[in-house]
Amino acid sequence: MTELRNVEADLARFRMRVLVISVVVLVCMALLVSRLVVLQVLRHEDLKAQAESNRTAVVPVVPNRGLILDRNGVVLATNYSAYTLEVTPSKVLAMEQTLADLSQVVEITVRDRRRFKKLMEESRNFESLPIRTKLTEQEVARFAAQRFRFPGVEIKARLFRNYPFGELASHVIGYIGRINKAEKDRLEESEDDANYRGTEYIGKLGVEQSFETQLHGTTGVDSVETSAGGRAVRKLASSPSTPGNAVTLSIDIRLQKLVEDMYGDRRGALVALDPKTGEVLAFVSKPTFDPNLFVDGIDVENWQMLNESIDKPLLNRALRGTYPPGSTYKPFMALAALQTGKRAAGTVIQDNGSWMFAGHQFRSHGDGRLGPVDMHAAIAKSSNVYFYSLANEMGVDTIHDFMKPLGFGQVTGIDIQGESRGVLPSQEWKRNYYKKAEQKKWYAGETISLGIGQGYNTFTMLQLAQATAILANDGVKRRPQLVIATQDAVTRQTSRVAAAAAIDLGFKPEHLGVVRRAMVSVTQDGTSARVFAGAGYLSGGKTGTAQAVGIAAREKYNASKMEEHQRDHALYIAYAPADDPKIVLAAVVENAGFGAASAAPITRRVFDYWLLGQYPNDEDMAAVRKGVAAAPIGKPRLASEVPWPPAP
Repeated sequence: MTELRNVEADLARFRMRVLVISVVVLVCMALLVSRLVVLQVLRHEDLKAQAESNRTAVVPVVPNRGLILDRNGVVLATNYSAYTLEVTPSKVLAMEQTLADLSQVVEITVRDRRRFKKLMEESRNFESLPIRTKLTEQEVARFAAQRFRFPGVEIKARLFRNYPFGELASHVIGYIGRINKAEKDRLEESEDDANYRGTEYIGKLGVEQSFETQLHGTTGVDSVETSAGGRAVRKLASSPSTPGNAVTLSIDIRLQKLVEDMYGDRRGALVALDPKTGEVLAFVSKPTFDPNLFVDGIDVENWQMLNESIDKPLLNRALRGTYPPGSTYKPFMALAALQTGKRAAGTVIQDNGSWMFAGHQFRSHGDGRLGPVDMHAAIAKSSNVYFYSLANEMGVDTIHDFMKPLGFGQVTGIDIQGESRGVLPSQEWKRNYYKKAEQKKWYAGETISLGIGQGYNTFTMLQLAQATAILANDGVKRRPQLVIATQDAVTRQTSRVAAAAAIDLGFKPEHLGVVRRAMVSVTQDGTSARVFAGAGYLSGGKTGTAQAVGIAAREKYNASKMEEHQRDHALYIAYAPADDPKIVLAAVVENAGFGAASAAPITRRVFDYWLLGQYPNDEDMAAVRKGVAAAPIGKPRLASEVPWPPAP
C-alpha cells in the first residue's frame, strides 16, 4: 500500500510538472505569436522603411556656384573640376606615418602639410580635409592602386572656385573658403542648414559673401544602394541640384585694371561712380591679394605674409579705409555756407598766409599769401584761411547737420558688407565718444581745422565719391550699387537689380552752380590745371592734401624728415564732363603728398579712358606710378587696341 501511494504521488508531481511546462510553452508561444503580429502587421511599414534605409544612403549633390561677371560680361569668378586627396582624421590611427607613406605615392609639399595642419585646427575631427588638391591623372591612378593601405584616405572629385585675373578687383569680388565652426553653427540655426549639406565652402568677402544666397544654388540629393561595407553600388533615385545664379557687377574690369596699374606699388583707394544711377564703375583698393590662395585653404606662410604686412593688403581701403578729406572738403563747406546763409559767394576774405584764433596760428600753404579771395577763388586756389574763418562762423553742429545728408560719416548702404562709418564730428559725438569728463567738452578751436577737412574728420573714399556725385547730379543722392543684374541658372533669364530710390536734397541750383564753376576753375587755372591741360573735355575737381599724423604748432611739415608711412596723403575728387557728368570719382594715394602730383594724374587718365577711349602709353604709365606726371606724356593708345585678357 505504501509503495502504491508513493507511485501515485510521483505520478501527480509528474503531471503537475507537465502542466506547468505546458502552460509555460503555451505562454511563450503566445508571446512569440503576438510579437510576430506586432512586427508583421502593426509595424510592417515602419520596419520596412528602416530595412530599406540600411541598404540605401542619401547623398547630397552640391550645386555649381554661380559665375560673377563685370558689366560687359567678362567672367571674374568661375568653377572647374579637379581631384583632391582627402583625409578624415578620425579614421586615421597614425597621422604622421600615414602622411609620410602618402608622400611616397603622391607629392605632398611642406606647404601642403602646413595648410592641412591649419585645417585640422579649424575643423572637426570627423570632417574630410584635403591634403592635396588638383591631382594629375597619373597621381590618381597611383593612389587608386594602393588605396587599401590608407584607411581614412580617399580621392574625391570636387568643384573649385577660380578667379582668372588673380589679384585684380579682389576686394570687390571677394573669395570663398572652407566653412568654419562659427559659420557652421550659424547655418545650423538658420533655415539654410539643409541647403548646405555636403557644402564645404562659403563666401567670405566682397560679392562672394554678400550675394552668397544667389551664388550658392540649391543642393540636390542622390539615393544610392550601398554594400555592407557602405560603398555605393547603384543609384536608386536622384533629385538634381540647381546651380547658383550668375551675378553681374557694375564695374568695368578694364577700367579697374587701368587704375590698379596706375597705383603700382603705392597704397590707396579710388571709387568711380555713375552719378545718375549710383552704379560703381571702379572700386579700387591697393595693395591687393590673390583670392585663389584662399580657395583650398590658405597656408600659414601666405597668411602671415598677408595678415602681418605693414601695407595691409587684406584691408579694403575703398570700403573700410578712413582718411581726413583735406581740401577736397572745401567745396562742400562752400555749399554749406550758401545753403545756410552763413556767407555769400561774393564775400571777400583776406588770406595773409595764416589765421589766428585764441592765440593759435593756423597756417595756410606753407605760409604763402593769396591775398583777397572770394568763394570762387578760395576753392580754385584752395585758400585755407577762407575756410578756417568759415568753419568758425558756422560752428561744428551746423557743419555736422549739413554734411550728414551728403553721406559723410554715414553708411552709404552699398550692397557689400563691412562698410566703415568714419567720423563726422559734433558736440554730441564727442560727449559719447570720450569717457573722461575733461575730454567730452568741445572747444571752439577744434572747429577751425574741420573747415579744411582735418581735425576729427575721417571718411571713406566711397563716402567722398557719393558726396561728389550729389554735387554733379544737381543735388540728387543715389545709393552706390555694385550688383546690377542676376541671371537664373535654369531659365537663363536676366533680372535687373532695382536701384534704391533717388533722394533730392533740395539744394538751390544757383548755389550748386557757384561751387561747380569753382571746381571747373580748379582744372583750368587752379591747383590741377597742369594735369588737365589739353583735355578733350571740361571737368570739375578739387585737390586735397591730408595729414597722416599730427604736426606740432610751431613745426613745419618736411616730408624728407618723416617716415614714409607718416607723410601726407594725396586726394582728388572730380566729375566729367562738366556740363553733363557721366563719371565722378574720389581717390587717395597714401603718403604721396600733394593731391595734384599723385591723385589728379590718375583721375585725368580715368576720364580719358571713360570719355575718350584713350589709354596711357608705357612711358606715361611709368610716370604716373612714380607720381611725377601731369598731363599725359606722348600719344596715348586707343583703349580698344590694348591686349585683353591681360597677361597673368
